[in-house]
Amino acid sequence: MQSTNDIRRSFLDFFADAEHQVVPSAPLVPYNDPTLMFVNAGMVPFKNIFTGLEAAPSPRATSSQKCVRAGGKHNDLDNVGYTARHHTFFEMLGNFSFGDYFKEQAILNAWTLLTKEWGLPADRLTVTIYHTDDEAFDLWRKISGLPEERIIRIATNDNFWSMGDTGPCGPCSEIFYDHGAHIPGGPPGSPDEDGDRFIEIWNLVFMQFEQSADGSRADLPKPSIDTGMGLERIAAVMQGVHDNYDTDTFRNLIEASVSLTGVKAAGANQASHRVISDHLRSTSFLMADGVLPSNEGRGYVLRRIMRRAMRHAHLLGASEPLMHRLVPELVSEMGQAYPELQRGQALISEVLEREETQFRRTLDKGLRLLDEATSDMGDGAELDGETAFKLYDTFGFPYDLTEDALRARNIGVDRAGFDEAMARQKAAARAAWKGSGEAASDEVWFDLAEREGSSEFTGYTATSGEGRVVALVRDSAEVTSADEGQEVIVLTNQTPFYGESGGQSGDVGTIATPEGLKVTVTDTAKPLGRLHAHKAKVEAGTIRTGDIVHLDVDVARRDKIRANHSATHLVHAALRNRLGEHVTQKGSLVAADRLRFDFSHPKPLSDEDIAAIEAEVNAEIRANETVSTRLMSPDEAVEAGAVALFGEKYGDEVRVLSMGRTAGAGRNYSVELCGGTHVRATGDIGVFRIISESAVSSGVRRIEALTGESARQWLVAREDALKAAASVLKTSPDDVPTRLSALMEERKALEKELAEARKQFALGGGGSGSSAAVEEEIGGVKFSGQVLDGLNPKELRPLLDDAKAKLGSGIAAAVAVNDGKAAFAVAVTDDLTDRFSAVELVRIGVEVLGGKGGGGRADMAQGGGPDGSKADDAIAAVKSALA
Repeated sequence: MQSTNDIRRSFLDFFADAEHQVVPSAPLVPYNDPTLMFVNAGMVPFKNIFTGLEAAPSPRATSSQKCVRAGGKHNDLDNVGYTARHHTFFEMLGNFSFGDYFKEQAILNAWTLLTKEWGLPADRLTVTIYHTDDEAFDLWRKISGLPEERIIRIATNDNFWSMGDTGPCGPCSEIFYDHGAHIPGGPPGSPDEDGDRFIEIWNLVFMQFEQSADGSRADLPKPSIDTGMGLERIAAVMQGVHDNYDTDTFRNLIEASVSLTGVKAAGANQASHRVISDHLRSTSFLMADGVLPSNEGRGYVLRRIMRRAMRHAHLLGASEPLMHRLVPELVSEMGQAYPELQRGQALISEVLEREETQFRRTLDKGLRLLDEATSDMGDGAELDGETAFKLYDTFGFPYDLTEDALRARNIGVDRAGFDEAMARQKAAARAAWKGSGEAASDEVWFDLAEREGSSEFTGYTATSGEGRVVALVRDSAEVTSADEGQEVIVLTNQTPFYGESGGQSGDVGTIATPEGLKVTVTDTAKPLGRLHAHKAKVEAGTIRTGDIVHLDVDVARRDKIRANHSATHLVHAALRNRLGEHVTQKGSLVAADRLRFDFSHPKPLSDEDIAAIEAEVNAEIRANETVSTRLMSPDEAVEAGAVALFGEKYGDEVRVLSMGRTAGAGRNYSVELCGGTHVRATGDIGVFRIISESAVSSGVRRIEALTGESARQWLVAREDALKAAASVLKTSPDDVPTRLSALMEERKALEKELAEARKQFALGGGGSGSSAAVEEEIGGVKFSGQVLDGLNPKELRPLLDDAKAKLGSGIAAAVAVNDGKAAFAVAVTDDLTDRFSAVELVRIGVEVLGGKGGGGRADMAQGGGPDGSKADDAIAAVKSALA
């Protein structure tokens, strides 16, 4: 039996032998489609190539693409675990032709692989074509020899693919596998086609036409091929099983889950084990590609998937967090094909454990509320939307988790009511997906990139140079010139200006000519990741396309940015050394005046951590080692020990930046893939100072720091503040802490003495409104009441404790009047608390004082009111209540 890993490898090898470039899977976060939350099909990374916006890297390609469908339009979450072929994460095998071969070669490739390389019996295969695609019909007959009744014409859009209302489109040909007559269902196009007997295993898309807005279609000048084969489905076929969850990868993950829980994957528990195995894959791969759980966007969907799996672990009776203990098995199964799982294993495990621990704290509460709300509901009943929303809003239950929890009892949920409750609290304003992502904003950049190619960046070695103006852009459209006073985006064929990317700010400076043109560059952007767009204002003259111009970067600002960027690399290394290899960069800002570095870590840094990291970075700076760069392939760079950022998109060639030395280890202190500008030697950074450490989101921390002159000025400002404080304290800067400590102790003693003096003054009747305590008997109970002017309200309780001791058995009340307001307290000795409540008596007095409420215990309670002139009346009211 071929393993799933063997099948993936043999597919890629087959097409590599057929002159296809093997393309690694793109990250699950799409870079070229702002309408998608996650990559959900194998062709997504090639979308701009098919639309003609980007040039193909080679005429043919093949890949095994990671895909997730768990949010937005493509959402299979609710079905996962309960069907044989629904998954949140799956792999899509595909082969692609970008204007090279077309239908005949695509069909031949598919038939050869399936029947000759993999040995699938031809009598088990059936194909469909679009009903008007006679060419495909004839090719299938010629190449496969299939009888006409097994080449089925389909007249619906199921067999016609389009990218949208306009753009490339074309007929499809789907290949189905017959799992046998013992399984209900009929062939595609039949009344029983929805059964499980005939399963689609491969879809060949013949991208043949260009569709216009009016619905008309024209032949594409270079028709292309896009195919997709679900690896999980073909693995089931080749391993002789009907259910994807019976394939080796899922079987091994489920066996690990069974082993850890001690619960067999049978009966009602089967779905829970399946959910756990599927969701383990999607959550782990998403985190490996840089997504972390949060309350919005991709992170929110990730958290929903996590919590659904964690609830099923709870249903299986797992007493401790389960998911993180399954990660080693997943890495063992898939880590060789996807090394990002190995690199991210520590982080994935840590986040899963933390999330499950936190979720378990609220899960029991939420399920109890759900049980209470549905205890009297029968089969087919519906939970009201208000309760479902309370579960979401108070306990963090996603709506689908509530649905899933009630599924076994056949109880539905009022979705409309849930949505209304969400709207009332304005929670609907936060969309699960806002379309964020790295996508081109204007088609003009694609046109320019295709026409002019990439800008040549000369700024690694120079801060000035000449260039030819190849384009000017205003209001997302090309213009041929810009006059004095106008703002314009300038593109040149080469430039020393760095375009904002990778967290590093874009350069500023000037563009000029000897003829008097002067343009101020206020920022530099990097559309599509390969154009350098100078955002500028014409100060004098007129700039035109074709002009030869001189470009000068603001060198002083660039040097500060270089120092800050190099410092972020040292910080990254120091953090990993101090905290562990789970630390990965989650974002950065490299500006002229400061740097910001976001990193994965589950808890705040201690003062000792911060001091150690700062000291380690400064030690590397003082060593003044040369900073070197090399150009390598991404794979070579990672093999050489370079740190690659999860989810980052790298080209065929990357810059590998090395700096510092690790004593005795014979290797560099920091090695990272980076396209930014950097110092020539670490000593150029000058000095490094961390000024803050804080949380960004769950599991992500942020360091803000300064280098060079900014750090020096920051330190000088604090030294000046220390000197000023020393002057006020009439001591030396070194003795400021000791002097402050002594003053604080002295202040505490004086405050204590003052409080005691005020107390004695008030008790002695020294205040204008004070009265001495009067002990009397009311209704057979001893009572002591007193009004005290100027007494701190905090002193009322100890005062009444003393009064209770003197009474032995009785009730004491006191009012402290300050600035016209009154604090009122009542104490009841323990032997009387069954008859009298201090809380009830306090509320009587507080009401007289113009206040409301009051609280405490039966033996001691306190409250207050705004009208201190009624202090005596408040005492009288309590006495009246006792009488």
